[in-house]
Amino acid sequence: MSPTVRAVASDAAHRFSKPLQMAIELVAGHGVRGDAHFGVTVQHRSRVAVDPTQPNLRQVHLIQCELFDDLAARGFRVRPGDLGENVLTEGLDLLSLPTGTVLRLGAEAEVELTGLRNPCAQIDRFQQGLMRAVLDHDADGRLIRKAGVMAVVRSGGFVRPGDTIALALPPAPHRALEKV
Repeated sequence: MSPTVRAVASDAAHRFSKPLQMAIELVAGHGVRGDAHFGVTVQHRSRVAVDPTQPNLRQVHLIQCELFDDLAARGFRVRPGDLGENVLTEGLDLLSLPTGTVLRLGAEAEVELTGLRNPCAQIDRFQQGLMRAVLDHDADGRLIRKAGVMAVVRSGGFVRPGDTIALALPPAPHRALEKV
């Protein structure tokens, strides 16, 4: 099965969850048109408070739907858009991709992965215990963040559920995704 877009979401307000959309429009260098995180400079409120001039490396939030299956097995009910993602993917292990990977979403849109989403306390306000469920540790005790990846928009275009996803890895040596 080829990787696909399972759902898309956006919200003009800074809320934890985002309503599902029939399509979203990605704008190069800015993010999702009409979304609260749209912009060249950082739009996350906590980061704006620290330095509003820093570049927006979190223009698009992607999560793999396989995380939702894992969470359901642990007793959590999480639906598309609930964790604030803009793009829900299927059939692609986003967390294993290196920094700089380019994903083509549909016919035109391209995003470049910048890092891992660092989940915050809002996730436990959404569902108690969810923070622990989206964090894990590898065999060496290093923290694994499973709440999705962040990206910047390289090429604009519309993205819809059912769109295929193609990927291009950056030149070696590859760097693992880190929190952004």
